[in-house]
Amino acid sequence: MQLLEAIKEKQGLDSLVVEGGLNWSMGQRQLLCLGRALLRRSRILILDEATASIDNATDAILQKTIRTEFKDNTVITIAHRIPTVMDCTRVLVINDGKIAEYDRPQKLMETEGSFFKGLLNEYWLHASKGGLYATS
Repeated sequence: MQLLEAIKEKQGLDSLVVEGGLNWSMGQRQLLCLGRALLRRSRILILDEATASIDNATDAILQKTIRTEFKDNTVITIAHRIPTVMDCTRVLVINDGKIAEYDRPQKLMETEGSFFKGLLNEYWLHASKGGLYATS
């Protein structure tokens, strides 16, 4: 809906997109890319920090769309926001350029000494203080 409103505000489907899409917000560009993946019926979706520079409302739209429309597809998500990967089938944690752990998020959360568990605890600590990692 946000993308539709943005397109209507401009010139509809004839809207100009300048080099790099700089005349569109980061969230609008992400929604355009997601729309393209939906129309192409992409079987594999790679998201590299897809929600890093967008507002919470657009983040929620992206996450919901990805979880519903790509539920039977392969989605590879590169993320720093922990909530982004909590619904994933598997999480791969890389530390110092090496694979540190790979398993279901729930299992990693329950594993003592897990990097993922540590990241999760750090995330919620910062989020509870309204820090940089907060999503609300």
